[in-house]
Amino acid sequence: MESSSSALGSSSNMEIDTPTYEIKGRTMSIEEWELIIQGENPVDFASLTHHGCDLVRFYKKQKLMGYFSLLNGPTYEVLVRQFWVRASIFDIDAARQEEAQLILVDPTLKGKTREEMGLLSFTGTEIRSNVMGIPVTINEHIIAQAMGRDTSGKYFGEEIPNPRTSPWKEIVNNTIYGSKDVKPYSTLSIEKKLLLKIQNENIFPKGGGSDQPSLGHKVFLHHTPSLKRPR
Repeated sequence: MESSSSALGSSSNMEIDTPTYEIKGRTMSIEEWELIIQGENPVDFASLTHHGCDLVRFYKKQKLMGYFSLLNGPTYEVLVRQFWVRASIFDIDAARQEEAQLILVDPTLKGKTREEMGLLSFTGTEIRSNVMGIPVTINEHIIAQAMGRDTSGKYFGEEIPNPRTSPWKEIVNNTIYGSKDVKPYSTLSIEKKLLLKIQNENIFPKGGGSDQPSLGHKVFLHHTPSLKRPR
């Protein structure tokens, strides 16, 4: 009895970190059930390989296999709906506005850092929301961590201002269709069709629409079978 009461006493003195609950109003005028949730679609690479279409080598080169492993988990639609109807963008302008509001209340805070004001440091644009009273934040670092990637480096890729005159047009058409001109979707090889399907449903979900990808998506598709990582 003595030992059990001692154990009980020690457990009652344990410090438990509890989240700070807060109530956040909706930022959307629509109701939660009006949102259309596009569920994640897993890819059965083993089955594709068994039937003679090995696509793993392409996505391994792009270091995307960690991303595809995430798609095998469940989608919690209720939590997703609660998140997005209360979501807001917190960027540099919002951070400055937050600081300005504190300075209006206490002018002595002018010239101080965010930390000195009692605010969290601003590290980049975030999506902020609230699920069941618990603050939830999504940013670049969280997305990279979930995918098992780092967030170092900079993007040096080429922009595509005008798809009709871009030099990428003939390059990607030659990779995808084997010609500088666009050909019907039916002329694509089964491998290219599957790469396009995976891109449309798993990487850049379209939620329907034409089979013909945009030029930007063609550029991404061009790098996939060529085993070259986009810069």
